[in-house]
Amino acid sequence: MASGNTPTLALRSAKGVEVWKLEQQTSKLTFLPDARFTPDQSKSCRAIVYSPDGRFLAWANGSTVQLVRVANCWKQIASLPRPKACNLRFSPLSNYLMTWEPYTQNPNETPKEKPNLFIYRAETGEEVFSIIQKRHQDWQMHWSCDESIAALMVGGEALFYDHSPTGPGFKQVVKRFGNLRNGGLSVAPGLSPPHIGVYMPGTKGAPSMCRLFKYPNLEMNQPVASKSFFQADKVDMIWNRKGSGLILLTSTEVDTSGESYYGKQALHYMTPKGDSCGIQLKAEGPIHDVAWSPKSTEFCLVYGFMPARATLYNLKCDIVYDFEPGNRNSIYYNDFGNLILFGGFGNLPGYIETWDLTRKKKLASFKAPDTTLLEWNPAGDTFMTATTAPRLRMANGFKVWHYSGALLGEYDWAGELLEVVWQKYPKGTFKEVSVTDEKIVGIVSATPVASKQKYIPPGARNSIGVSASGETIDLRPPIPGLPPGYRSSTQIKNSRKSKKANKAAAAAATTNAGDGSTNEAVATGGVEKASTAPQQKKPAAKKNAKNNANNNHNAERDLANGNANTNAKTSSPPAADNGVAVAKVAPTGDPAKDKKIKLIQKKLKDIKVLKEKHERGEALVQTQLIKMNSESVLIKELEALKVA
Repeated sequence: MASGNTPTLALRSAKGVEVWKLEQQTSKLTFLPDARFTPDQSKSCRAIVYSPDGRFLAWANGSTVQLVRVANCWKQIASLPRPKACNLRFSPLSNYLMTWEPYTQNPNETPKEKPNLFIYRAETGEEVFSIIQKRHQDWQMHWSCDESIAALMVGGEALFYDHSPTGPGFKQVVKRFGNLRNGGLSVAPGLSPPHIGVYMPGTKGAPSMCRLFKYPNLEMNQPVASKSFFQADKVDMIWNRKGSGLILLTSTEVDTSGESYYGKQALHYMTPKGDSCGIQLKAEGPIHDVAWSPKSTEFCLVYGFMPARATLYNLKCDIVYDFEPGNRNSIYYNDFGNLILFGGFGNLPGYIETWDLTRKKKLASFKAPDTTLLEWNPAGDTFMTATTAPRLRMANGFKVWHYSGALLGEYDWAGELLEVVWQKYPKGTFKEVSVTDEKIVGIVSATPVASKQKYIPPGARNSIGVSASGETIDLRPPIPGLPPGYRSSTQIKNSRKSKKANKAAAAAATTNAGDGSTNEAVATGGVEKASTAPQQKKPAAKKNAKNNANNNHNAERDLANGNANTNAKTSSPPAADNGVAVAKVAPTGDPAKDKKIKLIQKKLKDIKVLKEKHERGEALVQTQLIKMNSESVLIKELEALKVA
């Protein structure tokens, strides 16, 4: 970090606006409120922003827009009378401050429509421009890097203003570009005169189109590059810092093919040299994020179903490196482009990966749960994560991390924290950080870790036992609130019925034992064993039909002899358990008779199980008792089928 340059943090919350500064820098970073800054106690602060070079800080507190100078002990420059302002933006060189408030009409006033987009000179707070801007998105003025050209989308027309030393400034519109209703405009960074990207939606079956023009040549027949595409309700134009490459992220709200609930997305690439192509992806699924490297030599995509893929592309849209799949949906480069961070936020539990892009090596992988905001420190070696409202209204606060994964600072916030912003600095203020594999020793987070144990309701936490086998046993009574052992009237009636049924079953068993039918059936219940001789395989077919017939005849004769020998052998049935003999019977050759035999054998097995339950004292229902008493009849029927 450069000497004497310590970025501050501006915090916007339900309690107002504060500025915190770094007091000491050791293994733990300590941020404390800056005593030189007078906190704004407004409870309806809607926006806060640092200028790109860090000279100014502006915020909207619900009654005015405050503009202060950072270098001069946070001295106030102006208090702008914009009580409804909800969006703030500085120009690239921090010379102008733009404010926007929702468009409204008042029929009782004259005129009914009043400007809602205002531009002020940052050094003095002087108002220099105002206009009616009904667009909620893309409301701001687009500037070239040297602020010589400014462009604004109003309705379906792009207005251009010349701020060069000889230009009229905001006093006169020097160029117009029409037919852009529902379209888009983007001014490329880089050297002047800049390139202008224009998106024109398709109509009546015609494709949508994006064209690049070299200012001031804005005629329809003067584009330097053009790209047409279908299925685009919205187009995001993303330039690299040098203005040498433009990525078009097209999306539709509805996927007519039905493949995705969230619509359809596609990526296209254009250059001011006239090149254009579609960016091919290696996996199907949504495009989660796309970001240019600050070096302007490559860009990164995160796309596909989880685990999502992350891929680096060069300026020719060739794949440079394919990261391992992971649970991620966002990309963050540090200001030098030598470190990249992948985050899994939103519906993912806060996964974070940091990579050294020079060596293509993963440096750390950890979790920052409940993260709703992430931003790199301008110094490039640390970053900040925050839990903010309205996304999450509980446990708000922010943390500062080292790229190696060490937690350097943790700060809880009492109430709702809405936004945390690092102070910006001009390019070249900090030297590029040297990335190493050294693990920095940090602090231990005080945030409680979610338990992985199974949730037990409070009323059951003292009534759960664990058996020797590890099984969870609920010791609570059947009806909550009643003492253990309590039985309802229905349970008592069922118990009485079971006792009566058991007595009837015992009496029936005694009667059957006196008749001796069961023992007789078992004694005479010898059953022949099924044939165990394996069937011999038929020989392979021959070309000669006569040989085939002879071979088949021999096989049938051998099979018949084998069956006869097997049937001649008999064996006694296995020992009967509880008086039930369940033995295998050889097939009789009659399918209907074999089916009856199998059915009777199944019933005898069921009776054996019922008798075992009866001996253990288990209660049997009436149908089970009747089935158990039919044992002798089934055995006689089985014998009759064997003889027949």
